Amino acid sequence: MDKIPVAVLGATGLVGQRFIEILSKHPWFKVEYVAASERSVGLKYADAVNWVLSKEVPKSVADLVVGNVYDVPDDIEIVFSALPSSIAESVEVSLARRGFTVVSNASPLRMEPDIPLLNPEVNYDHINLLKVQRRRRAWKGYVLKNPNCTTAILTLSLAPILNEYGIEQLIVTTMQAVSGAGLRGVPAYLITDNIIPYIEKEEIKVMAETRKILGKLSKKGEVKPLNLPIAVTTTRVPVLDGHMEVVYVKTSNEVEPSEIIDTLENFKSLPQELRLPTAPSKPIIVRKEKDRPQPRLDRLVGDGMSVTVGRVEKMGGLGDKWMRYVVLGHNTIRGAAGTAVLIAELYIKTANPSH
Repeated sequence: MDKIPVAVLGATGLVGQRFIEILSKHPWFKVEYVAASERSVGLKYADAVNWVLSKEVPKSVADLVVGNVYDVPDDIEIVFSALPSSIAESVEVSLARRGFTVVSNASPLRMEPDIPLLNPEVNYDHINLLKVQRRRRAWKGYVLKNPNCTTAILTLSLAPILNEYGIEQLIVTTMQAVSGAGLRGVPAYLITDNIIPYIEKEEIKVMAETRKILGKLSKKGEVKPLNLPIAVTTTRVPVLDGHMEVVYVKTSNEVEPSEIIDTLENFKSLPQELRLPTAPSKPIIVRKEKDRPQPRLDRLVGDGMSVTVGRVEKMGGLGDKWMRYVVLGHNTIRGAAGTAVLIAELYIKTANPSH
């Protein structure tokens, strides 16, 4: 089929660069418009961007002239947003009113009841909220959101456990890479030889978003958040890419580690059934070594779209139903741009009758 024309907003930032990297080789989508801050408008993309990814700026995008975030051309079908939270809502709502489908990595609107907050393998059916969104807001287009990076990694690992055994309580401690704060988010002097035991607003996001993503969509088109006690501690560590999370989970039924491992290893969902281009064949990889996962070794499994789980063990000191595991995922791919692209693929295949 002819490739679908798409735009990337916030294209010069770290997540924006990931969007460009993924979309430049995508079989369905073609980047035809890029936008960034006013200081970049009018420059060629290659001249405007401080490219920090391992490969060169893709040739297909290098000569595109950077435009204004509000001035997306009418022939664009899908807009990918990596805009900062301070302007994201205004821009994205404006574009949805004009008729664009906006798939956004930005946090504003994620918790609105008619905005799908999607981790496609986990809650693909929540895309049906678009019908409610259209009815309530009367936009010509739509807004869809991908989760906070930590939440995306966490909920992918939790979904098969919840589906098979139920979850009664959850305790999570994260070790988050510096790329999660963006190109200028954490000064080198503050993070080198250091761990920062607090990330602004992160813990609240993880708790609220996890409950929404793991919640059930009712016949009335409403998501009932999962009633789950969650305790979260988020930290920043001197790692470039890859968020690691230590997860203590109390299951509704007593279960053995071998059963959890089998459930995680065999987990597949609708994106795999549909063979969506960005969906990894195995969303969850389980490592048996005592010292895995590790960011340098495991963050790019499944082209960065799989998460890796290790140290699946019973925690008898907390009670017979408590298990512990460690999960790692690439925060700017699975936790950001990659999941947004997967959401757009899901939208094309399931919610857009013209394709």
